[in-house]
Amino acid sequence: MIKVFLADDHAVVRDGLRYILEAQADITVAGEAGDGLQAVEQVLKLKPDVVVMDIAMPQLNGIEATRRILEDLPRTRVVILSVYSSAEHIYRALKAGARGYLLKESAGAEVVKAVRTVHAGRRYLCDKIAATMIDTYVQQREAVEAKSPLERLSSRERQVLQLVVEGKSSKEIADILHLSPKSVETYRSRLMQKLGVHDIPGLVKFAIQHGLTTLE
Repeated sequence: MIKVFLADDHAVVRDGLRYILEAQADITVAGEAGDGLQAVEQVLKLKPDVVVMDIAMPQLNGIEATRRILEDLPRTRVVILSVYSSAEHIYRALKAGARGYLLKESAGAEVVKAVRTVHAGRRYLCDKIAATMIDTYVQQREAVEAKSPLERLSSRERQVLQLVVEGKSSKEIADILHLSPKSVETYRSRLMQKLGVHDIPGLVKFAIQHGLTTLE
């Protein structure tokens, strides 16, 4: 039996995926979450075989959540479920360790195929994304990765960046991350210095351009 965890901030999407997956004799849904931080916490507790993960989620986006999960559970397979098909989003998802990438528009029964494929140890990319193009793109990006400004940031700094551009105050960020407001200010100052950005609008523009967060 394949144990699957669902992470998406829309309950209707989770309900739909649960219905499709649990109709299969070899798949069970072990749990679900509506934001990235909750997803990481629950996955580390439940240890599912496969996580179906949305990219655009509050608190912690799906790409960063994937990275954190795989640091502790490297055998867990993650399938990214997203409306975004840009090369930047796909690259960052695969770089974080995702084994599958599925567009929401083509999900449906395809999510079952994706879950079974990654569980079997293979990569799954939906039909609209050419695997050979992605392979080439990843190789090209690896060659210039050191030059990417986003790679200068630590995982914690990337999370603080997302919460800042989501409009949260230092106190709110401190509560979410279980840090002191002073530590949050230090992280924010450090990441702005690393990126050469001097104001919040600049941070928002940078985060969106680099696929770190998506503001609806």
